[in-house]
Amino acid sequence: MLLQRMQEAVQKRTFTKWINSHLAKHVPPLVMTDLFEDIKDGVMLLALLEVLSGQKLPCEQGKKLKRIHWVANIGTALKFLEGRKSAYRGSPIKLVNINSTDIVDGRPSIVLGLVWTIILYFQIEELTSSLPALHTVSSSTSSLDSSTSSTEITSPPVKKKTLPPLQGGARKALLRWVQQTATKSLGLEVRDFGPSWRTGLAFFAVINALRPNLVDMERVWGRPNRENLHEAFLLAETELGIPQLLEPEDVDVEKPDEKSVMTYVAQFLKHLPERKQSGSEGQLQVEVTGCLGLDSLSEQRKSLRELRMWLDQLERDAIQAQETEGSLAQQYQLFKSLRVQLEMRRKQVEGALQSTQRDGMLTVDQALVKQAWERISKRLLDWHLQLDRSLPAPLDTVGAWLHEAEEALRQEITIQQAHDITASTVHRALEQHKVRTQLHFQTCKLSFPC
Repeated sequence: MLLQRMQEAVQKRTFTKWINSHLAKHVPPLVMTDLFEDIKDGVMLLALLEVLSGQKLPCEQGKKLKRIHWVANIGTALKFLEGRKSAYRGSPIKLVNINSTDIVDGRPSIVLGLVWTIILYFQIEELTSSLPALHTVSSSTSSLDSSTSSTEITSPPVKKKTLPPLQGGARKALLRWVQQTATKSLGLEVRDFGPSWRTGLAFFAVINALRPNLVDMERVWGRPNRENLHEAFLLAETELGIPQLLEPEDVDVEKPDEKSVMTYVAQFLKHLPERKQSGSEGQLQVEVTGCLGLDSLSEQRKSLRELRMWLDQLERDAIQAQETEGSLAQQYQLFKSLRVQLEMRRKQVEGALQSTQRDGMLTVDQALVKQAWERISKRLLDWHLQLDRSLPAPLDTVGAWLHEAEEALRQEITIQQAHDITASTVHRALEQHKVRTQLHFQTCKLSFPC
């Protein structure tokens, strides 16, 4: 019972952080503070499902909602989930022993079970099912404990199966991805999502697989568990943009909670390295999963389509946010939330737009992504300028000038063969900027006399 309560506490913290990482994308952004309490009225639950699915769901809202409205909202969420199909079984999702009244009553085990179902379907299943190389494993593969044997890597598959993608489901697919792309080459044995992660080395191995130059694996061997865990979580957050869902003390225990660890590890699948050209063939390969024999061209097209859909959705969110009534401070907060989301994808977009054709031209999918990126970037830039111009004088003038200065800095200066021409170009740009700076300084001085 004590172990169960401890695992529930860890799940509550992890799941709440996972939910908040998605609710930050909602318009307006939402924050869940107490999972068991904040989920009762169903408002945040429906908002979460809207963010995850991109669909609009009916919701009873207001400060004076009664229990009957709470039950209705939860019922809408459960009905929506039951209408979705599992990526592995191909059948509708089954919510076993989960009903509206238990969620409204805030029963911990039922609430955690519901959130885990959402995480499993919307994150782990969807991400692992997009690893087609893992789907060609024979239905007679060995057990999880022996899945790291070398014969499974070098021997050809005995038989291809489309569904299920991999015997054992999403858990085994995620574990196999970790083993074959991160830990096996380093001699690390990872058999589960519990004790195998306690030292923190497995987390470093995954980070190292995504960004080889980011981790000095020799340095982390033999260090205290919590030191490794703290550094690994911080590194993943600052360098890969992966939210820190776990705490070192959650993992450095005899039996870490597997669902919490899986929730965190699955995030790394969304941050696979940028695709790059592979020599004379001119095809794209993914650094981490290339050794698994993926059809790189097909994967690139799929990735580009998904990226374009994400950019299109972000643009729709921006349009909706601009139409949302609220104070200037609230508008700035909405803008900031969308801008942060866009910037976190910048490196991914830049990598995706690297030409892979011999003539240097972009493919149709790349061109569409480029157009979508430029469109949403311009919309956010115009919105930002509009907000700054709404500030009280003279801040509105200063804001407009800052945008002009930033635009000048963004403009690329063509590198001429003659260095003196380049130097002259830079000098003229600096002189123009200096004149503008002096003019605006004088304006502000007149507006704020001593």
